[in-house]
Amino acid sequence: MQLAGVRTAAAGDATSISRLLAEAIRSSYAGMLDEIPLRRLISTQCALPRIRAEIEIPGGAPGWLGWLVAERPEGGLVGAAACGVPVPGEGELYALAVEEGARRRGIGTALLAAATDRTRDYDAREQRVQLPVEADPALPFYRAQGFTSLGPMRWGRAVQGPERGGARTRGR
Repeated sequence: MQLAGVRTAAAGDATSISRLLAEAIRSSYAGMLDEIPLRRLISTQCALPRIRAEIEIPGGAPGWLGWLVAERPEGGLVGAAACGVPVPGEGELYALAVEEGARRRGIGTALLAAATDRTRDYDAREQRVQLPVEADPALPFYRAQGFTSLGPMRWGRAVQGPERGGARTRGR
């Protein structure tokens, strides 16, 4: 599968993001979470009104940097990520999902790179992610990307600052 690219989500992407997240959660955590916690996770993370509002406020809420999407060359979303810098110096990956049939093709890596770049632009020196379960199926991906355990379901890594004028910046 060829990837057309990663871009900032637009208002018209909200339904696709919601559906993609719900399908990714179901396929990843069915059998790991009981039905009620699984439904709760989906309803919390995939609520269409919430995603619509979040798309419309990048930079408008403290620490929120918005949604990114990956799409096929012929159109259609295959992945989504959301990120922010809720605490000075600490980037947070709030969501990262790739369509089940498109996994292991570099899409998650491209989305993570774009989210990392976005948080670096706001002086993040570290990046964190909170996973729903200890034995999360995404752990091999995050480990391969340099994340280390900060707790049973919390992972993080150091990220370098963006290149500016030949020198790296370390925050404002």
